[in-house]
Amino acid sequence: MDDNVDVDELLCFAMYNASRALTGRYRELLTPLGLTYPQYLVLLVLWNESPLAIGELGQRLYLDSGTLSPLLKRLQSLGLIDRARSQDDERVVLVSLTDSGKEIRQQLADVPETICEATGLSRDALADLRDQVEAVASHVRATAHSTPHPTTL
Repeated sequence: MDDNVDVDELLCFAMYNASRALTGRYRELLTPLGLTYPQYLVLLVLWNESPLAIGELGQRLYLDSGTLSPLLKRLQSLGLIDRARSQDDERVVLVSLTDSGKEIRQQLADVPETICEATGLSRDALADLRDQVEAVASHVRATAHSTPHPTTL
């Protein structure tokens, strides 16, 4: 393998660059509502699955408790979510949307379409790309501890 690898040839750099561009665009859309991109992701999950245990939410978003706890605290201070112990198992904390958390969905309804348009890709092309990127992420996670360290990636 060639030892002179150009950063522009790296898949990880292309994905990092795309991620920064996309999250920057999300920031433009979310900041006026006082939200960050990770907070928006939490709301997206809760709009489809609420209430949800903090552990399940962390698994769903690949976030550890050290990252998720302050994020949830901030969403709670904004009045968008509530946290409460499960009545079935007091060790489990459930996160649910407040009425304000449900209502803000309308204000964010155009975000997915705006992001889609910003990419310049069709919905089908975006879906294919998303599936490919998720397949890469899944494979990397599955092989993280089973392969030797390569010289370049």
